[in-house]
Amino acid sequence: MASEESFGVLVHHRGSIKTKTRSGVKFTDKDPLCIVVKPTTSYDDLVRSVLMKLGLEGAKRVKKFFYRIPITVLQDTVKYDCFTIGSDEDLQVMFLCRRQFPEVRGSNRNATTEAVAAGSSSRPAVASSSVPVYEPAVEPVASPSFAVDLNDGVGDVVGSVDILPNALQGVPPVGVGDGVLGDVEEDDVEPDMIEDDSGDEVGATEPALVVGGSSSGTQQYPPHFSSLDLDAMRQEGVSGHSVGFGARDAEGTAGLTEFQVGQQFQDKDEALLSVKTYSIRRRVQYKVVESDHRRYVGKCSEFGNGCTWLIRLSLWKRKGIWEVKQYNGPHTCLATSISSDHRSLDYHVISAFVMPMVRADASVSIKVLLNATAAHFGFRPTYRRVWMAKQKAIALVYGDWDESYNELPRWVLGVQLTMPGTVAILRTSPVRVSGQVDESQAFFHRLFWTFPPLIQAFLHCKPLVSIDGTHLYGKYGGTLLIAIAQDGNSNILPVAFALVEGENAESWSFFLSHLRQHVTPQPGLLVISDRHNGIKAALEAPDGGWLPPSAYRAFCIRHVAANFSLTFKGKDARRLLVNAAYAKTEVEFDYWFDILRSEDPAMCEWANRIDYSLWTQHRDEGRRFGHMTTNISECVNSILKGVRNLPVCSLVKATYGRLAELFVRKGREAEAQMGTGQQFSQYLVKCIEANLKNSRCFTVTLYDRDNSEFTVAETTPTGSFSLGTYRVSLASQTCDCGYFQALHFPCQHALACCAYSRVTWSSYVHSVYQISSVFRVYQMGFTPPIPEGFWPPYDGPTVIPDPAKRR
Repeated sequence: MASEESFGVLVHHRGSIKTKTRSGVKFTDKDPLCIVVKPTTSYDDLVRSVLMKLGLEGAKRVKKFFYRIPITVLQDTVKYDCFTIGSDEDLQVMFLCRRQFPEVRGSNRNATTEAVAAGSSSRPAVASSSVPVYEPAVEPVASPSFAVDLNDGVGDVVGSVDILPNALQGVPPVGVGDGVLGDVEEDDVEPDMIEDDSGDEVGATEPALVVGGSSSGTQQYPPHFSSLDLDAMRQEGVSGHSVGFGARDAEGTAGLTEFQVGQQFQDKDEALLSVKTYSIRRRVQYKVVESDHRRYVGKCSEFGNGCTWLIRLSLWKRKGIWEVKQYNGPHTCLATSISSDHRSLDYHVISAFVMPMVRADASVSIKVLLNATAAHFGFRPTYRRVWMAKQKAIALVYGDWDESYNELPRWVLGVQLTMPGTVAILRTSPVRVSGQVDESQAFFHRLFWTFPPLIQAFLHCKPLVSIDGTHLYGKYGGTLLIAIAQDGNSNILPVAFALVEGENAESWSFFLSHLRQHVTPQPGLLVISDRHNGIKAALEAPDGGWLPPSAYRAFCIRHVAANFSLTFKGKDARRLLVNAAYAKTEVEFDYWFDILRSEDPAMCEWANRIDYSLWTQHRDEGRRFGHMTTNISECVNSILKGVRNLPVCSLVKATYGRLAELFVRKGREAEAQMGTGQQFSQYLVKCIEANLKNSRCFTVTLYDRDNSEFTVAETTPTGSFSLGTYRVSLASQTCDCGYFQALHFPCQHALACCAYSRVTWSSYVHSVYQISSVFRVYQMGFTPPIPEGFWPPYDGPTVIPDPAKRR
């Protein structure tokens, strides 16, 4: 997975200037330091790591990085250009470039390179600016490199970072952490409404007039993805064996390849892609004179005014290919218009370019794709145009957006044939034409689904379920509802799904009624959710099966804290509220709540309006098992990464494939642990080991003959909220510290009592933590899906998307 990719970098802190050249500054110090970066590494993390390793934290600052980025790869040679890195999005462009050029990072891995950086200028590093640019001649394939600009306010100290492909993968980065996962809706949320972009969505594939020019006001990026091989482009739907353009070099357009008479293209789309890309590279204007199913003619907009550029292409019917019949080139005019965009850079061209990136990671953000497009073409398209390009690329890779809805009924039949017991419930709404119901088609409304291994798995998970929803990011809007369980080794597991129109009382009632009926019929279950009114209405329905004592409800503290922050600003107040919620004893709760009251009594009044049993751990009677959030972000970011960007049928299919892989991996892990004779999960073993370290610092007093009631006095305080003396009941599995009853395994005080009485502590551990229970969660497994050609026929109405849901 992309999230697991990492590579090592060598930092050369070059402290004294040796020479100044036109292309930058060279330095003498060559003492390398090692840092590892990952796709999750932020720009700030990278800066912090460099300064920490150099021992300059607080003394100097990093102004920017220069990345030596490959722009052309031809057999055993590679050509580089300079790319300025100054944001998280720029770092993602670097990683995407590395994936595009495996031959650069896979060959000659011990080669060294020289990086040259600008002095103190903060202007973009482009060929046309006055900032020195690293422009090496064509050289043997070597590792790409960084140049880092450090500034302490007095003088500049510049160093370079040499990337070592694969050599240090898996080594944890120094000073760079994984970070804390936030709410899913915070990671590059795409807006529901994408502003208009000069009619890009209109069916015309070529504009009547194409305006070009140089970029203004935005960073210029080098064309570093120019060497995509044409075979790969054919696989991505951009087939071409004779593209009429070349990589732009640092001098501008001198390296462009001109079209040739007789040059052939597999179809018209490929021919238009070449003409448009040539126009973008040349930064010129052209107009379409003639375009139909047999011929295509384009002329320079200055044709007759000093420029004779013209291209004429025709369809060769016998072979079904397009061929250049006439070409007058190159352009003899000059681009006079200055713009940061180019009209030939439409979403069709962008889609062809971003296709490999979308195929590798459907969740790649629009910002990353936009920056990569700007880096490649030298023009910065609008957000909407890149969004449309991504949707087109996804459709080519994963299936048409509209047709995907009609595939769902057959998929339901196919998966039920593959795995009997699969629950898939499709709901549609009628289509009305001129006031009459059209029986031949129906609008997609809702879909609930789950698989037999998930139903069996939940029987061996903790008796709680988290529910939440997350938006879809594709061509059509909607919401994916997910129910998430957790096994005894703290692994999260989605157990049921639903595609609905949005979060409301009806959609949540649809999801929760089928969840209760098919997956979670157990009594006394806890449901963790946010405070959405639709969830409240569905859970409180008299016939829903979710009322106490059949089931109980608790709030996700992450959502409670988010709502709290809407009224009371400041991270400190939010932290105090969260600390109070996590407190396992009333003493600790009162401590944090008193501090919160001293900050602002209104904060406590706000929290007191919510029943304590719904948001605090010390009042939940042990039903939470220590879980305070819904885990939706962890689930989407790990198991279901990217599915929200897919057409609906591909999304549903992806849940089957991802879960099949998860069950194999986790099942093997649990089986291997059982084979070594382990009795409990690794999570439980680590917790017990930590508690045992402190259990030797207590004085235990027995209060009954049955070895069940004790007091434990601490000889040394073990925490910030030590009571000094604790009452422990092994019979009722409770302790005044709150941990025993909250987590359902012995706390440090209970372990001291077990040691005193010479009884084994394992009998006081909940069965969910046994490694045999964890193995049974993943024991059933999935069946290889039946090929689509063998699915049963579907003879119902055609299912189509609701046009009102189009984004």
